[in-house]
Amino acid sequence: MFFKLLGAFTIIPIVELYILIQLGSVIGALPTVLLVVLTGAAGAALAKAQGVSVWSRIQRELNAGRFPGNDLIDGLLLLLAGVTLLTPGLITDVVGFLFLVPVTRYPVREWLKRRFRRTLDSATVRAEHYSVHIHDGE
Repeated sequence: MFFKLLGAFTIIPIVELYILIQLGSVIGALPTVLLVVLTGAAGAALAKAQGVSVWSRIQRELNAGRFPGNDLIDGLLLLLAGVTLLTPGLITDVVGFLFLVPVTRYPVREWLKRRFRRTLDSATVRAEHYSVHIHDGE
C-alpha cells in the first residue's frame, strides 16, 4: 500500500510535470497552460453532464425497487474522473476522460465488478462469540 501511495503522490506528479515542461518547450508555456485549463473545463462540464445522467439512473433504479449496482460503480468512476481532471497534467486528463466516456468507462466498470467478485468469493467471514455478563452490583 505504501508504494501505491508513493506512486500516486510523488511519481505521477513528477512524470506529469516532466511532460508539461517538455510540451511547453515544444508549443510554448501559454498554450500548455491553456491546454491544461481547457481540458479541465471540458472535463468538468462532461463530468457534470454524466453525473446528472448517472444520478437520475440511480434514482430510477431505486424507485423501481432495484439495486443500482452498475450505476453506483459508474458514479464512483465519474468521481474519480472529476478528481483526475482537476489535477493538472496530461496523463491524469487522459485517465479522467476515459472514465467520463461511457464507451471507455464500461470495460473499467466490468473489470471492477470482476475484481469485487473475486474479493468477495475469496473472503472469509470470521465471527467470534463474545459473552456479556451483567452484574447487578450484589
